[in-house]
Amino acid sequence: MFTKIMVPVDLAHQDKLTKSLECAAELARHFDIPVVYVGVTGTAPGATGHTPEEFASHLAEFAAAQAERSGISTAHHAIISHDPRVELDARLVHAAEEIGADLIVMEGHVPNVLDHFLPSDGGIVAKLAKATVMVVRN
Repeated sequence: MFTKIMVPVDLAHQDKLTKSLECAAELARHFDIPVVYVGVTGTAPGATGHTPEEFASHLAEFAAAQAERSGISTAHHAIISHDPRVELDARLVHAAEEIGADLIVMEGHVPNVLDHFLPSDGGIVAKLAKATVMVVRN
């Protein structure tokens, strides 16, 4: 049914990704397919790396740890953006096409009043992506 799963991850908030990571791992085991963890970072130093190369290294370590923990095949894909907050959704949609993912599993949140004014990342990605998008609420 599916051939590759993409999971967007924010390395600075790994503790908030538990449900989507578990869901993606379960689906990967069920369909015997790989999971590609995608992270978006800026060029400026941040909490997840001082350079884009350091960020990519941390993302690779994260993917390897998920493979070992869940017993699945994983890869990583780091995206460097000049303005990650503004470009995030478009970059994720492009990454899904670039890596050939046909399922995107994203962590979501319970809708609130702010969602009437600012759409969620999961909602935008679901609207724009050609792949199936599963938003897993925490």
